[in-house]
Amino acid sequence: MLKLGFCGQVKKEFPYYLHIIYGIDYLKPKNLIRLKQRNAGKKQRNALKEFSLGLESVQRFVQRESLERVHECVLGVLALEAEPIDPRL
Repeated sequence: MLKLGFCGQVKKEFPYYLHIIYGIDYLKPKNLIRLKQRNAGKKQRNALKEFSLGLESVQRFVQRESLERVHECVLGVLALEAEPIDPRL
């Protein structure tokens, strides 16, 4: 369903994406140390879950499953977004 190399592909195709997220000077050594100390694992897991649920909802829609089945995935994404996560990540 979801290829694990997707995140790496985003970084290759959008090399300036992290500059937008972390600022233009995020590659400076002191900033890299600070960023590496943050535990972004939960945020990354939630992002992958949201992406998977989004793909699943589109697949269900294309296969003409009931709207209830499509909305299950959408509501799952909304529930994941409602979980509190450190906004600095």
